[in-house]
Parts: sequence; C-alpha cells; structure tokens
Amino acid sequence: MDGGRVERFLVAPVLAGAVVAFCTDERARDAADQARGPFLLVAGLLMLGLVADRDGLFAWASARLLGVTDHPRRLLAVALALVAVVTALLNLDTAVVFLTPVLIGAARGAGVEEGPFLYGSVLMANASSLLLPGANLTNLLVLASEPVSGATFVARVLPGALAAAVVTALGLMAWQGRHPRCDGGNDARDRAPAKAERPRPLSVVACAIAAVLVLVLPDPSLPVLAVGVIAVLVRRVEGDAVAEAVGPLALLGLFSVSVLLGALARTWSGPAELLASASPLETTAIGACAAILVNNLPAAVLLSAAPPPHPRALLFGLNLGPNLAVTGSLSAYLWFKAARSAGAEPSALRFSLIGAPLALVAMAAALLTGTR
Repeated sequence: MDGGRVERFLVAPVLAGAVVAFCTDERARDAADQARGPFLLVAGLLMLGLVADRDGLFAWASARLLGVTDHPRRLLAVALALVAVVTALLNLDTAVVFLTPVLIGAARGAGVEEGPFLYGSVLMANASSLLLPGANLTNLLVLASEPVSGATFVARVLPGALAAAVVTALGLMAWQGRHPRCDGGNDARDRAPAKAERPRPLSVVACAIAAVLVLVLPDPSLPVLAVGVIAVLVRRVEGDAVAEAVGPLALLGLFSVSVLLGALARTWSGPAELLASASPLETTAIGACAAILVNNLPAAVLLSAAPPPHPRALLFGLNLGPNLAVTGSLSAYLWFKAARSAGAEPSALRFSLIGAPLALVAMAAALLTGTR
C-alpha cells in the first residue's frame, strides 16, 4: 500500500466530506471543529519533515545516534527510548515523521538489520502514545468525556501505558536479537556516511519552534502549519514536492471520515449503547476494531461522543489497536511516506505480522495493570 493508492481509495470520502462541509447542520460543523486540528498539525509537520530531510537534519541525527553505541541491541533500545520520549512530549505523528528516517539511517550506519528500526519507529510510537494526554489526539478526545482532571487521568492510565510501551520494546528487541547484523553488513555501513555534515540552520530552527509550540500551546495546529509553510517558502521547495510529502487527498479523506462519523455520533446512540454494556476487555476490543475499520481518530470521535464507562480501556484499544494493521492510525500513513523518502520499502503485510502479536500482548498487559 503506497500513498497514491491510499489517496485514490479515499476520493469517495473526500467527496462525501465536501457535502458535509457545505451543509448547515450544526452537528457537522461541531464534528469538523473537533477533528480539524490534528490534520492541520500533521500537514505542518510533514512540510517540516521535507525541509529537514533536504537540509540534512535526519542524516546528522542518525550519525549522532550512532555516536552513542553501534551495538545492535543497545542501539535499538536507545532508538526506541527516543521514540517514546518524543511521542510523549510532542505527539506520535511528530515522532513518526521526524524519527523514522533517523532510525533507518542509524541502522544502516551500524550495519544492523533494518527491520526492527523501520517498523519499531511506528509500532513504538503507537505504543507510547498513552504516556501523556497530548501524545495522541485520541487521549484528548476521551479525556474530555471523563469528569476528572488531566493529572488524575494520567495517574490512572500511566501503569497501563508503561506496560504497553515496555512490552512493545521488549518484543522488538527480541526480534532484533535474532538478526543482529544484516546480510550485507559492510555494504550497509558503506551506504551511510560515517560523519554527516551539520544540517542547515533553517530546519533546526523551524523544528525547534514547532516542538516548543506543540509543548506550550493547547492547540498548536495553525501555528505549526504556519511554520511549515514559511519553511518551505524560505527553502523554495517545489510545489510538486510539497504535495507529494503532504498527501492532501489522503488527509482530506481521513478528515472527511472523521467529520461524517462525528456528525453521526451526535445523532445516533448506537455506539454509546454498545459501550454502556461492554466490559473493559470488550471496550478495548471495540476500540481496536473500530480503529482498524475507520482509523483511530474517526473512531475516537465516534466512540467518545458520549462518556464511555471504561475510558482507559477504550484508549487501550484506540491507541494500541492500530499496531494490528496499517489502517488503524494516521501515523501509519505518515510512516509509509517517511520510510519511502528514506529509501526503505515498508510492507503493510509485514507491519501486521510484526505488530499484531505485539499489539495483542500490549493490550493485555495494559488491561491487567491500567483499568483499576
């Protein structure tokens, strides 16, 4: 599955979304207001990722990561910890866009098996997106429906979040341990420069500004989008390259699905009634299945229109379920684009073969530790 196929597949939802956009129904407008922020944020981040790649920031960061260690397992552990920290502090989309090329470059530079780094960047980002509320928009959507403070919510979800992240990291490290070096280890070393040049300052400053905006603003979407637009204009990036990096049809398609389901949830009590009678385990399964079927952001809009009885269990499904298949989250689409831009060949099938067992174990671990 590549970006072009995703965008063509989502043409119909785009057209449906256009109908919703022109309608005067207040519920549709409310759903659009609820969903538009993350898509604007992602567009800005993708523009920044394009500029950062052209300015050599990813190659430089890969070299710095290699400076810590080139031991295969330790390198992967450091890389996954970096993904978890960036995901928690910024958000999983930021982590996937910025760190996927860094991890791929580090694996190639060390001459180690690329797979755990390639797939680990997105699987670990999804698994770590429970650590703080701002790590994933689904957290904020469900948090809004639970009548407790953010600090109380974090205290309740943190045990399950840590369990999910640790289980996922251990699984990826076990996979890497079976293939410590790639078949052409020396060739892999030759493909990556031992010493990367310093990146141009534009991308460093722009990414730093975006990171601060994400951290300090309750809604950083428009400011980050503005930073991305300014960066591509100053760098004089071609319009075709920007369109290829952002994938506007895919983003519009997912946005349309979110608006349609959000409007539906404001008129149909079916999802609320289904969750009202579900146990924590069933709630997690519902969240995971909904994420795979319609993507976790539209699923969160649909399932959080009314306060769910088991909000943390729902989040376990919405955040960890996307590791079952690439249809589960926007981060997988961003990962595909970032990986391909770095010269990798991600596979939707291999994503599921690796991610599904980790997702099931992570959801079980999260439920055992985080629903009390």
